[in-house]
Amino acid sequence: MKSILLTLAFLFIFTGFLFSQEVKSCCSTSDKKKTEVSFTSFGDDESFRESHQLPGDFSLSNPQGKMINFSTSDGKDANAYFVKSENESERFIFVIHEWWGLNDNIKREADELKRMLGDVNILALDLYDGNTAVTRENAAELMQSADAERIKLIFDGAVKFAGENAQFGTIGWCFGGGWSLQMSIWLEEKGKACVMYYGIIENTPETFTKLNAPVLGIFAKKDGWVNPEVYGNLEKNIKAAGKKIVIKEYDAEHAFANPSNQYFDEEAAQDAKNNVIKFFELHLMN
Repeated sequence: MKSILLTLAFLFIFTGFLFSQEVKSCCSTSDKKKTEVSFTSFGDDESFRESHQLPGDFSLSNPQGKMINFSTSDGKDANAYFVKSENESERFIFVIHEWWGLNDNIKREADELKRMLGDVNILALDLYDGNTAVTRENAAELMQSADAERIKLIFDGAVKFAGENAQFGTIGWCFGGGWSLQMSIWLEEKGKACVMYYGIIENTPETFTKLNAPVLGIFAKKDGWVNPEVYGNLEKNIKAAGKKIVIKEYDAEHAFANPSNQYFDEEAAQDAKNNVIKFFELHLMN
């Protein structure tokens, strides 16, 4: 009997080890710092790199916003693309870029959010401090070298820039999807709506203790990294924490909403965007 129990224990541990190796995460957190998002192993995944088509030469011809600088507590300036509301508004949406950086594709998304939502300020944050990627290798390097402490300072500076009465929504894709969720946790009661596209953070129910914003999670069933098991676990843990999450999943590949991606799915991307607008209208704009 003792030998049988030992064998079963070994199989349980070994199976758990295999599971931990197989589940891929776009935005996992380290055990040491639950708010620190680590992408090192993810950037080393060649299949992930190759799944992203190069962003191309798209240039935003008629930008509705402008690049600005704001101070951070370490004495450095941070950058953002700012689309200001025509009418005075305390509503802000933080837009968080993909692994490519704050390029014209993200600025176009910021412009479109402003056009569709109206009286809201859009602040597309530059988490790479002025760097953007043009190759997959460069994107992986920038993603891996993104410093969590610096990102927190950029976030804090952006909140201060918005003003003490501001109310916030967040949105991001992949790298930015995980950070969108993390920033909404940091916002606590000031957070009103969180949208994350195919991103993730390592999580337990306790991760979401301070999360106030309801979450809209947009995911792809064919995603080889943030797969249904991964985002299903996220949904379970957010609900276990007593928080709100809506999952929209599409029969598509990772990064399906990026028009520069080889797996761009126009129909799914448009449906997802319609859901995003409705979500922000319900939870941030009212």
